[in-house]
Amino acid sequence: MSNQDQSVEESVVNIRITESAADYLKSLIDRQESAGMGVRIFVEKPGTPHAECCMAYCPSGEQGENDHVIELDGFNVYLKHDSVPYLEDAEVDYNKDRFGGQLTFRAPKSKVPQLGEHASIEEQIFHVLQAEINPMLASHGGHVELESLVDNGTTAVLKFGGGCQGCASVDFTLKEGIEKTLKERFPILEKVVDVTDHTNTDNAYY
Repeated sequence: MSNQDQSVEESVVNIRITESAADYLKSLIDRQESAGMGVRIFVEKPGTPHAECCMAYCPSGEQGENDHVIELDGFNVYLKHDSVPYLEDAEVDYNKDRFGGQLTFRAPKSKVPQLGEHASIEEQIFHVLQAEINPMLASHGGHVELESLVDNGTTAVLKFGGGCQGCASVDFTLKEGIEKTLKERFPILEKVVDVTDHTNTDNAYY
């Protein structure tokens, strides 16, 4: 195994960067003509259904102080510290094809909540919805997800689906059930709003 095609134990995360991916990334970096240029890997909205795996150029000196470093031939890969648990078993690969090629980035644990002491409020809300709220809504064929946190984290934006979309009782469910539960658990929340299009009543429970 080359030092490019590896599982990185020293970074406390098993992430595999194939040799073809490392060669491709180096070719991109070489075009930047910037000494010390590297690549930074991180996960946006980790531990939620909206998690996105991201990769960006990382100029010298712009890496995070606590980033985990993977040294490859000719450049470094920096793993954002807070993203490390979500990059476990991730793989970065590059496959050539007749159109040139495609870089793929798979991180199977990016959407899995890590409910340790450093869990984000988004992860905690997601966990409450999945573990407590959705099992009750499932009896009506419905479910709810956290779309986002806005207003500096004081407003939770939710979206209903299944039997809850278009249901006549959804306002009561939101205000008397979900909103009360979330505000009790997360005092930072001032509002819980619903952005579901309830004009679609095809699968509504009521």
